[in-house]
Amino acid sequence: MEQTQVSVDEKNRWRLETPGHDGWKRTARPDDPNRYLMISADCHGNEPGKLWYECIDRKFRDRLPHVEVDANGERWFVAEGVGKSRVRARMIAGVPREGSEDRLRGNVGADPEGRIRDHLRDGIDAEIVFPNKGLMMFATRDAEFGMVQCRVWNDYAWELFAQHNDFMSPAAAIMTSDIPLAIAEIKRVAKMGFRFLTLPCKPIFGGHDSRDPNYNLLNYDPMWAAIVDCDLPITFHVSTGRDPRAARKEGGAVINYVSHSLSPTIEPVASLCGSGVLERFPKLNFAAVESGIGWVPWALDAMDEAYRKHHLWAYPKLKKLPSEYFRSHGAATFQEDRAGLALAEQFNLVDNFMWANDYPHAEGTWPHSAEAIEREMGSLSDGTRAKILGLNAAKMFKFDVDLLLRRRSLAS
Repeated sequence: MEQTQVSVDEKNRWRLETPGHDGWKRTARPDDPNRYLMISADCHGNEPGKLWYECIDRKFRDRLPHVEVDANGERWFVAEGVGKSRVRARMIAGVPREGSEDRLRGNVGADPEGRIRDHLRDGIDAEIVFPNKGLMMFATRDAEFGMVQCRVWNDYAWELFAQHNDFMSPAAAIMTSDIPLAIAEIKRVAKMGFRFLTLPCKPIFGGHDSRDPNYNLLNYDPMWAAIVDCDLPITFHVSTGRDPRAARKEGGAVINYVSHSLSPTIEPVASLCGSGVLERFPKLNFAAVESGIGWVPWALDAMDEAYRKHHLWAYPKLKKLPSEYFRSHGAATFQEDRAGLALAEQFNLVDNFMWANDYPHAEGTWPHSAEAIEREMGSLSDGTRAKILGLNAAKMFKFDVDLLLRRRSLAS
C-alpha cells in the first residue's frame, strides 16, 4: 500500500535524531517484522469544518465555533466559552497539502484509508481516535448545546470508523454537566458498539467555582453505574473543562500548553482516586489522555500525603490510599516524556502508562515515532517497553492482540 511521503524541513530535523537501538531484542521500527505491538492511545480525527453546522439543529447554529473577520481584515476564531484567537493561515481547512510537516500535520487523517497508510509508515497496529475540532464541544455551560454537539460527533465517528473498529476505534464524547442526558447518551453509544468514552476534565466548563458539581460528588454515582453496566473505560482528554488558551502574547504558547492544557487533567484523576468513587465502582477504569506522565509519581505521592496529613478534613475514609486506586484503575498517556519514563519502573507505574503518537498533531511523534522511542526508552526493559507501547492500551480498550498481529502480517 502506498504510504504518505513527508519531507522533513529544517525546524523538524531534530525529530530524526536517535541513539539507535543496539541491544534491543526488538524495536519500534516499521520495517521490523518482530516490532513491539504498537497501539497509539491518543490520535485525532480530522472532522469536516462544516460538520456541526450541517448536522445540528438550526437553533444552535449561530453559537457554533466560527471565524470572524474584523475591520482590518484579521481572521479570528470565536467559540462560546473561550477567548477569541487569531487564525493563522496553516489552521484554515482547505490549505493545500504540502511537504512541510507543519502543513501536512494539519491536513491528514480525514479518511480511514489515509490513516491506514500513515500508520503503516509509523509502525502503528491500532489507534484510538479522539475529536480534533470537536474538543470544543465541551466549551459551554449549556448541557443541551454541548450534548447535541457530542451526538453529531458520535454519529459521524461511528459512521466513518465502525467498520475499522477492531484497530481504529473512535471515542464516544459525553457532555456530563447534565447527568440524565449523559446517561442516555452513554447507553446509546454503548449499543452502537463504541469501545470507550471521553468526558471533559470538568463537567461544568470554565474557571473553578465550588458551587459547580464535580466528579467527586455522590451526584455522579448514577452516571458511574451506567458506565460500569456498559463495561466502557473512560478518558479525560487535555484541553477540555476550561479554556486552554488563557495566556496571551509573550510565552503564551508555552504557558497555555503546560498550565492550561496539560495540568488540569490532574483534577479528574484526584476526583476519582480521593473521593471513594472507585470503592463504590470497582470496575470503573479511566485514563488521562495526552497529559504526559512525569506528573503522575508526584501526584500520587501528593494525594497520599494529603490523605494522611489532612486526616481531619480528608473524607470519606478510604480502604486504600489514593495512589493505590490509581495503580488499580488509572492510566495516563504521553508522546515524549523522559521524566515519566525514568520513573515508571521505580514507582511501580509500568502498567499505568500508555504511549501515543498523537497523530497528526505537531506535539506528537508521527511520522518519526521509532526515533522518539529510541531517544527515550533505551533504559527500559523489553517487557516494560512492550507494555507501555501497546499491551497496556490493548488491555484497557479491549483490543484483540492476536487479531492485530494477524492484521500486521496481512498488511506486510
